Amino acid sequence: MADDRQGREEHADREENRQRERELQEAKARGDEKRPLFDDESVRLGELDEALKSHDYPTTTNELVAAYDEYELETQDDKKPLEDVLSSTDDQTYNSAEDVRRQILELIGR
Repeated sequence: MADDRQGREEHADREENRQRERELQEAKARGDEKRPLFDDESVRLGELDEALKSHDYPTTTNELVAAYDEYELETQDDKKPLEDVLSSTDDQTYNSAEDVRRQILELIGR
């Protein structure tokens, strides 16, 4: 190819097309990744987040379920009551709202 204006423009066009193709392939690859529903995790827990902040600690899983089972949590697939989310854990003791939040977010797959 000659080193002239037309040759440089053709080269630039081909490079732009290759770049667009790479971006498209990257976007397709990212489309398979699970993403959090919310960037702010407190939003993901909704009103339960505020309730947990005012709860008395230490507390147990059973006490949390008794107090807050009416709250539903957003999971990757749907909404689940707190009892369903915590059902896979033993009756653990939590020392703070942050401990509970961390456990719940881990269980719902962030």
